[in-house]
Amino acid sequence: MKITLIGYGEVGKILAEDLRKQGLAVAAFDLKLLGEAGEPLREHALLHGVTLAESHADAVRGAQLVISAVTASQAVPVAEACAPAIAPGSYFLDFNSSSPGAKRRAAEFVNAVGGRYVEAAVMTSIPPYRIQVPLLLGGPDAAALAPKINAYGFAAQVASDKLGVASATKMCRSVMIKGLEAMVIESFVTARAYGVEDAVIASLVETFPAIDWERQGAYFFQRVIEHGRRRSEEVREVAETVREIGLSPCSAEGTAERQAWVADLADAGLFGTRGQPGFARSDDWRMEADRILAHLTPNKDV
Repeated sequence: MKITLIGYGEVGKILAEDLRKQGLAVAAFDLKLLGEAGEPLREHALLHGVTLAESHADAVRGAQLVISAVTASQAVPVAEACAPAIAPGSYFLDFNSSSPGAKRRAAEFVNAVGGRYVEAAVMTSIPPYRIQVPLLLGGPDAAALAPKINAYGFAAQVASDKLGVASATKMCRSVMIKGLEAMVIESFVTARAYGVEDAVIASLVETFPAIDWERQGAYFFQRVIEHGRRRSEEVREVAETVREIGLSPCSAEGTAERQAWVADLADAGLFGTRGQPGFARSDDWRMEADRILAHLTPNKDV
């Protein structure tokens, strides 16, 4: 089976490495390859034997399985760009964290040319699990695809033969998980400013004793600093998921703003140089909180 990855970021590279270890032919395309930012991607592809394409169409031509792993806002445009070159009967596995409505729109492009669109909801962080990250699949062709990709090491199970069920599960989970990240950053930075962080964490431990709040706080800071841009786009899709049922997405919209705000600070270099050792790797959330506080202008003396 020839497998094509559309999106060659963190997720794409992990999947490429694990699939190539099994001797599978892997091609990839990413818009970053068209500019100077693509040099690290080219180096990775050379190291792992991944064939790089020059366009969406070039990448998917001849592939039996296309995996789309881009930012949430690009899920539908990528499906549209790939569709003209997708061979009838080929699978298009959409890894993107998009709303049920976006998944259905993407499916229309793929299915119109005879492709077999399957949505995938990634149910936890990929790096610790790699290719074995828990996946929920959805759509009429999900049951046919699941055993095929599980044979290559994926951990997929079918959520529904109806499109949107798997993504709704993921989106509703993200209201909580991404929201908790944003709330921890807001709470901990503010507590640090007032000098009450130890008391706040002690109270959290008393209420939720199963959580190591120091460690969890550091992890949340790390993930948002490194991936806040992607997370903010995902949570905007979460907000759209909530909006699609007629409910105002108050929490999700606030979470998206906080994630994007941290991403802006990271892009400005507040936390060090992206891609360099130590960036978003501090085990002490206080160090990152202090950087944020140094950037702020308080309204009153604290």
